Amino acid sequence: MEKEKSAAKLLQEKLCVQRKNGVLRTSEEDMKLCDEYCESYKSFMDTAKIEREAVEFAEAAAVKAGYKPFEKNMSLKAGDKVYYVNRKKAVILAYIGKEPVSEGVHIAAAHIDSPRLDLKQNPLYENDETAYFKTHYYGGIKKYQWGTIPLALHGVIVKADGTSVRVSIGEDESDPVFCVTDLLPHLAQEQMKRSAGEILKGEELNILIGSRPFRDDDVSEKVKLNIMSLLNEKYGITESDFVSAELEAVPALKARDIGFDGSMIGAYGHDDKVCAYTALTALLDCKETPQKTAVVVLTDKEETGSDGNTGLRSSYLKYFIHDLAECFGMDGRTVLSRSECLSADVNAAFDPTFPDVVERRNAAFINYGVVVTKFTGSRGKSGTSDASAEFVGRVRKLMDDNNVVWQTGELGKVDLGGGGTVAAYIANLNVDTIDVGVPVLCMHAPYEIVSKLDVYMTYKAFVSFLSE
Repeated sequence: MEKEKSAAKLLQEKLCVQRKNGVLRTSEEDMKLCDEYCESYKSFMDTAKIEREAVEFAEAAAVKAGYKPFEKNMSLKAGDKVYYVNRKKAVILAYIGKEPVSEGVHIAAAHIDSPRLDLKQNPLYENDETAYFKTHYYGGIKKYQWGTIPLALHGVIVKADGTSVRVSIGEDESDPVFCVTDLLPHLAQEQMKRSAGEILKGEELNILIGSRPFRDDDVSEKVKLNIMSLLNEKYGITESDFVSAELEAVPALKARDIGFDGSMIGAYGHDDKVCAYTALTALLDCKETPQKTAVVVLTDKEETGSDGNTGLRSSYLKYFIHDLAECFGMDGRTVLSRSECLSADVNAAFDPTFPDVVERRNAAFINYGVVVTKFTGSRGKSGTSDASAEFVGRVRKLMDDNNVVWQTGELGKVDLGGGGTVAAYIANLNVDTIDVGVPVLCMHAPYEIVSKLDVYMTYKAFVSFLSE
């Protein structure tokens, strides 16, 4: 016989927060949908390692779903679908809703760049008959984590004649991979006296790319010449073409299930492609015309501060909304002031191995659902938009009404943690904005970990928001 609950227990359940693992709050049917959804997500992660590839994926998926290129002053009506690509490194998709855009639009904004090693403009050199690429790391990384792991090279080279060459080496089983070398423990006594931030220094993140010399005694730097000969044969480039190249070294690792139960996914670049993919697919999966126009922004440069013309400190999103408004004879300022945004970005998941860096009552946990982050920033909330109580209440009700498993979270203890997202730059346009995303273990490492349940609940959150 089930024991009858006391009055105090019933009151506690009514008045107090009862945190519970999301798996225990989710039906078996939904868990199957979750696992199926995450298989396609893993495929995306193997396909879109860098921002250019993510944009290509999004554009191809949008075209397949009936989206047309956006043009200023084009004729639009409810049910129309348009997209705009900004310099091949950012993309905006819009599904025109039933309500006039003057009532505002719903925006989901995620970033598609991730920490990595960028090649310098003059990267190729030979040292003691070994060839290397010089790099400049991009975003916040623990530099020592990038030593002795297999690396792939992705990007584009624009040659002197203006033609461009796509590069992707290290992903196929038949491809070579590359590596940053490190000292063996037996000879690392002095190195190990360095601080953790300098165990591998920035100028030591040199990528090993070859060791066989060109067979001719009349030339110096024979290994370098042999590498350039191979690159010229494959891509038609000369060494000077590196000046106008964007080449990114990323982990040559596939997305894989983590754990005996397969409940998690390990991959490079969950931050923030996990939110980019869930927002994108949520929009593409909208079967009926939404009430409000739904907009998804996949942006670049967040990991370095969102500067540049493909980052959200740029005006390209504002200009798009203004141009969209003009298609309906409206002014963009009015549209923005009545709009809402879910800034789709990840948060740090509680790691039981390192519990002291977070305040447990306000930390995010894996398998507890999508994280709603009211504010980010650092120390005294520096650099954050800090969503209003009214908008938090609106998002809270949205989640509950649509059976989305959700939680709240902060990025570490006060005066210890902190970080930024694109939320502040959208909020600065007078848009109600809050961060919503997936909790991540090992954030900014070459291999990050997320829970499948949290990925799926983030997708459900965006479906609920964008399809309203």
